[in-house]
Amino acid sequence: MRNRNSPAPPDPALAPRIRAALDAGAELLAATGSICTAGIAALAAEWTACLAAGGKILLLGNGGSQADAQHLAGELVNRFRRDRRALPALALGTSSPVLTSVANDGEFAAVFAREVEAFGRPPDLVVGMSTSGQSPNVVRALETARRLGLRTEAFTGAEGGPVGAAADTVLAVPSRDTPLIQQAHLAVGHILCDLVEERLFPASGAHAP
Repeated sequence: MRNRNSPAPPDPALAPRIRAALDAGAELLAATGSICTAGIAALAAEWTACLAAGGKILLLGNGGSQADAQHLAGELVNRFRRDRRALPALALGTSSPVLTSVANDGEFAAVFAREVEAFGRPPDLVVGMSTSGQSPNVVRALETARRLGLRTEAFTGAEGGPVGAAADTVLAVPSRDTPLIQQAHLAVGHILCDLVEERLFPASGAHAP
């Protein structure tokens, strides 16, 4: 990496911290691969079955998990590696008027549940993302989805928590470190997008994203 306009040379004391952070991420991804491979394959089968049956994938979360939900919805609607038709995926919680009206008139714990009730129909799949596994609004959304007859998945950290308990299928990344869990969730999400495209569009050539 070169930076011609850098005002000062990089501080060599930062190198160990940078390497340690990157190593920690790599170690968690390796551990996730060792522990969760069968679970990730099951998630891929559920995503593929939902979309093949004409359903859509509703993704939701708070903060960084909300950003991951939007990111993955974008990969499905547009493309990941293959040129193919758009796939129906929606990140909930992105409408400011809906979010603020539900929170103002009722409670913040209901913000995702109201959208699940509005948009979710079988055979849709609802994916709740929570690094802590404690998010009340994610729990409420998953409970609402199950009441409506929708399949549910939870992406959590090692604890799983109430979010994991509220879902049919759980991906519990083996970590309690929020930033590292988010890295693993996004990596798994990319794997799922890749596998879905491969299964639904085998005749489409894969290209660099």
